[in-house]
Amino acid sequence: MDKIKIAIAGIGNCASSLIQGLEYYKEKAEKDAIGLMHWDVGGYRPFDIEVVAAFDIDERKVGEDVADAIFAAPNCTTVFCPDVPKTGVKVTMGNIKDGVSEHMVNYEDDYRFIPSSKKESTDEEIVSVLKESGAEILLNFLPVGSEIATRFYAQCALDAGVAFINNMPIFIASNPEWAQKFEEKGIPIIGDDIKAQLGATITHRTLADLFRKRGVKVERTYQLNTGGNTDFLNMLNRDRLSSKKTSKTEAVQSVLAERLEDHNIHVGPSDYVPWQQDNKLCFLRMEGKLFGDVPMNLELRLSVEDSPNSAGVVIDAIRCCKIALDRGTGGILYSPASYFMKHPPKQFTDDDAYRMTNEFIEGTREN
Repeated sequence: MDKIKIAIAGIGNCASSLIQGLEYYKEKAEKDAIGLMHWDVGGYRPFDIEVVAAFDIDERKVGEDVADAIFAAPNCTTVFCPDVPKTGVKVTMGNIKDGVSEHMVNYEDDYRFIPSSKKESTDEEIVSVLKESGAEILLNFLPVGSEIATRFYAQCALDAGVAFINNMPIFIASNPEWAQKFEEKGIPIIGDDIKAQLGATITHRTLADLFRKRGVKVERTYQLNTGGNTDFLNMLNRDRLSSKKTSKTEAVQSVLAERLEDHNIHVGPSDYVPWQQDNKLCFLRMEGKLFGDVPMNLELRLSVEDSPNSAGVVIDAIRCCKIALDRGTGGILYSPASYFMKHPPKQFTDDDAYRMTNEFIEGTREN
């Protein structure tokens, strides 16, 4: 089958893990391809994805081949496929907007973004690159809090006529005005805020669902996360956290038997620990009552490499987006969004979302 041609906005750790994975799984067969939820999606395998355009604003990445840019500082994720061949695709200077938090200037170069001195691309130039490259899908991997920049790239996708996968917690697919724009143009969109393969939020949701099914009343819960990548450094600016906290909190609230009062639930990043690099630690606590109103509590510590944890989910999202394009299905892809994203337009339990997504892949469900 033809390659799925993608463009990426933001060549950070998540993009690095994704692009490494596209090469890594070329050497694998289905039976030993660890870490993938689906080997085949509509006839497309993981390595049937090709990066044809990329955008970033860091001086160490702009103008470099994508294969080199994914390993440039401040990227710090695990290198599990060091021999990614040259792609022939150079990273295009993007448009900064609100993509760089002011406080980053106070940190060492290896940990922060260093904006390139090259002229920022206009929306017309971004659209031109998307069209000339033949990109079918644009992935958003911009930093948390980049609301203006995310809207900028979403509009570029609309203007270029390419599908959009919003992996970040800025509300596009779950915003009725933006959703209508994609619906009117018949362009597929999956969003918002990618779930990890097995991360803090999906684990929290699974436990919340277990408590509900077993008749345990949840009274209080928290999820505290620490990490040392640019995402956690960026989130030290609490002004950039509003949509992130909403996304993660609603992902948990939506599967509880009864919504908790705001003061009884806390979900979100806690602190930046540079030496953790791309490792993320989650400290999760749930308090509740069992039979006879007898109290109980659960505490869990989860350690994961943050960016590879999302890459396999993104690979599935890309392939679902492609089969929507093949079928002529536009607008919100509700089923894939509900399974792959923390803040989809419609929340379902993970069991229902999994079933609906498989039905979408098989062609028995439209979206």
